[in-house]
Amino acid sequence: MRETFHVNNDGYFGDFGGAYIPEILYNNVETLRNAYKKIINDTRFQHEYNRLLADYAGRPSPLYHARRLSEKYRCKIYLKREDLNHTGSHKINNAIGQILLAREMGKTRIIAETGAGQHGVATATVCALMNMKCIVYMGETDVERQHLNVQKMKMLGAEVVPVISGNRTLKDATNEAIRDWCSHPADTYYVIGSTVGPHPYPDMVARLQSVISKEIKKQLTEKEHREYPDYLIACVGGGSNAAGTIYEYMDNRAVRILLAEAGGKGIDSGKSAATIHLGTTGIIHGAKTLLMQTEDGQIEEPYSISAGLDYPGVGPMHANMAKHKRSEVLAVDDDEALDAAMELTQLEGIIPALESAHALGILKKKQFNPDDVIVLCLSGRGDKDMETYINTTNNPKITTKI
Repeated sequence: MRETFHVNNDGYFGDFGGAYIPEILYNNVETLRNAYKKIINDTRFQHEYNRLLADYAGRPSPLYHARRLSEKYRCKIYLKREDLNHTGSHKINNAIGQILLAREMGKTRIIAETGAGQHGVATATVCALMNMKCIVYMGETDVERQHLNVQKMKMLGAEVVPVISGNRTLKDATNEAIRDWCSHPADTYYVIGSTVGPHPYPDMVARLQSVISKEIKKQLTEKEHREYPDYLIACVGGGSNAAGTIYEYMDNRAVRILLAEAGGKGIDSGKSAATIHLGTTGIIHGAKTLLMQTEDGQIEEPYSISAGLDYPGVGPMHANMAKHKRSEVLAVDDDEALDAAMELTQLEGIIPALESAHALGILKKKQFNPDDVIVLCLSGRGDKDMETYINTTNNPKITTKI
């Protein structure tokens, strides 16, 4: 049997995945599991989904040859410009697909969790488009550091609920969203923003984000006369932009996969979100995966300068690929991400999201050959992170040339 890293019929990626859920949600999750492939593969659904991706989200996103960055690292670097999508990140791909799916299933109330706010903004945007009620749960810490995205969600008509439990970040927002879903199982659809949660969410989100790698294949064929790169690079927290970037190449061993997770203040500092480096197998938010936990199974609080990577777990797809060394995962700390963000800004005139800055941080950690073709997913733009950049880079650095 040919080796595959895709999900199996039972909802597992190797040893990871599955659905570990409270009884009250069993019917909802089971109905979704039985329906999602049929609905998203339906010709009518695909027509509307692709129409909205093109005419509303602005796809395809460009594959940009970053010439000055390439010269510095002595290889050929392409940036997959998800930052140019409507709402400023890859999150719109998933939001459009899941809310179309929710409408098809007769749901009238949409809930979501968000960390950096990009998934929340994307969900609120599509709910406004489709005239659906939207509630977004967001940790109070993230509400403060992502104030601009909070205002966008409110302007779009969403109710933003600050979460004050735990360390008030993405994990805690997800907890509250699941509690809401338990209280409103009949009319509510939970739009999970990443490749986490109970099956079928990790597989469904990856399929909806796979438009990224489908486009990379076509665009590389035009630019390089081959459909695969030597390296794919993306950041990974929960893992949706990474899943979309690698989806079409997961079983192609000719493509090497490099993923950046958030090293925070350093993986041995006690202030990190480097789950694949530090995690052990356990259950979080309905799935068996790697997570940061104590010896007695209590979740450890993660830390990252990036709100979108500040999560103590990782999607089961990525846990499995890392375990079997299909992907190489590097921890990029806060300072390395900030340096990489400044470098891209001053070499290419592109200000990245802090999440994407972690992916860029890999470039200094690996040695590439001159003929290597690298595709790096620039998953989001830096508008939302400007206050963090200004407050943490000691103003003179912002005006210093790389």
